[in-house]
Amino acid sequence: MPQTTTMAERFRGFLPVVVDVETGGFNARTDALLEIAAVTLRLDADGRLLRDATHAWHVMPFKGANLEAAALQVTGIDPHHPLRPAIPEREALQRIFREVRTAMAAANCSRAVLVGHNAHFDLGFLNEAIARSEIKRSPFHPFATFDTATLAGVAFGQTVLARATVAAGLGWDSSAAHSAVYDAEITADLFCEIVNRFRPVYEATPALPAAAAEPDADPREA
Repeated sequence: MPQTTTMAERFRGFLPVVVDVETGGFNARTDALLEIAAVTLRLDADGRLLRDATHAWHVMPFKGANLEAAALQVTGIDPHHPLRPAIPEREALQRIFREVRTAMAAANCSRAVLVGHNAHFDLGFLNEAIARSEIKRSPFHPFATFDTATLAGVAFGQTVLARATVAAGLGWDSSAAHSAVYDAEITADLFCEIVNRFRPVYEATPALPAAAAEPDADPREA
C-alpha cells in the first residue's frame, strides 16, 4: 500500500485540532468559558501522527455568565484574580481561529474538526461562544468531532481520560489535570496514539471507487 504522506489525505481534507475548555459549569449557554486550549497535529516523515503546537488563553467570563462554585473548586480557577491574564471571549476565539487557519493552510486542509474527550462538551461551549461573539466564520465543523472517550473505549476499554491515558502507556499527572493546556495536550497524545495504532487497518483499507467516494451530499454528514 502507498504510504499516506499528507494530513489532507489521511483525514479526507479535514484537520483534527484538539480543543479543551475549562468552564464555570456544565451549561454551555449560561456558564462561563474560562480557559481554552487548541493543539494542532502533524504527520512526521514516517507518517506517524504527532502533537504539534499548543495555543491557549485565559478567558474573561462573558457579561451575566454563571459561575458554579463546585466547578471552580475542581479547576482551581479564580476568574477574578487580579493577576489572571484573561482576555475577552471574542478575542480569544479570534486568536484560536487565526492559528487554526494557519495550520489548515499549511496542511492543505479545507476544514478543522474538533478532537476532544467527550467532544460534545467542548464543541457545545465553543459554538455558544461563537454565537455570543457574533463570529460569522469558524474554521471548525459545526457538529462533526473525533471523540477520544469513544475511541479509547474501542482501543483500550477505558473511557475516563485518566484511565485511558494510563492504559495507553502515556501516564497521568493528577496535579496538572483540569488545566486547559494539560488536558488538551494529553488528549492530543491519546488521539495520536490511537490513530497510530490503527494505522495498519487504515493502510489495508482499499480506496473507494470514484462513484462511491463522493455520494450525494447529505447536510447532516461531515
